[in-house]
Amino acid sequence: MTGRLEGKVAIVTGAGSIGPGWGNGKAIAVLFAREGARLVAADLNETAAADTRAIIEGEGGTCAVVRADVSRADDVAAMIAHCLAIYGRIDVLVNNVGIVSLGGVAAVDEAEWDRVMAVNLKSMFLTCKAVLPVMERQGAGAIVNIASIAGIRDTGIAYVTYNTTKGAVLPFTRSIAMEYARRGVRANCVLPGLLDTPMVEAGLAGAYGAGDIARMKAIRAGQVPMGRMGDAWDTAHAALFLASDEAKYVTGAELVVDGGITAKFS
Repeated sequence: MTGRLEGKVAIVTGAGSIGPGWGNGKAIAVLFAREGARLVAADLNETAAADTRAIIEGEGGTCAVVRADVSRADDVAAMIAHCLAIYGRIDVLVNNVGIVSLGGVAAVDEAEWDRVMAVNLKSMFLTCKAVLPVMERQGAGAIVNIASIAGIRDTGIAYVTYNTTKGAVLPFTRSIAMEYARRGVRANCVLPGLLDTPMVEAGLAGAYGAGDIARMKAIRAGQVPMGRMGDAWDTAHAALFLASDEAKYVTGAELVVDGGITAKFS
């Protein structure tokens, strides 16, 4: 590694993995630590976040764990306070928390709509609201929000709550980018495409028929011009670029990481 985040403090939400393997948040946290960042790994599942910390510390990195429901303002405030108490600053915030819920408009009930809105969108509002004053006082900071190509394209799956929340992340991030551009704070999005991650296996297998994971993976790979799905490390490397000083002139951007699928006509 080349120390691209040397001396920086980063909070990664959703830093655990929902199952075996590498989810986006886990890969982002580990990659950031490898590049020199000191981490706060936040997750609703403290055990999953602790697994991420074990990898980081096993490689000689520094990582604290916070159990947080980032759709709750009190939990977010405690997470920010804990980070400041340990490290004294916050240079990078990666908003990676997100859930998938299947169903079209007529099929989704009000409670489920509210649940996904809270987890996927309100969480970003609360974390950014809490961290922006800190970054403004420092005169510098970088926010990376993990969106999805589902926010700009139909992916052939009926999940209106996911499409809507991921689409809303884009103007939300642009608003921050424009408001804070002269205050030293950058805000950008990563839009992953069709990935092979534990969350995809857990949340989408049923959408491809009888929970057949192998069939799901074959269909998704066939949709991508490169002929394969991406993985969590593809998301992590995009987030690393946007968090690093290499992207010091990049704000309000939407970085698509999708193997070319959104460039296709059909």
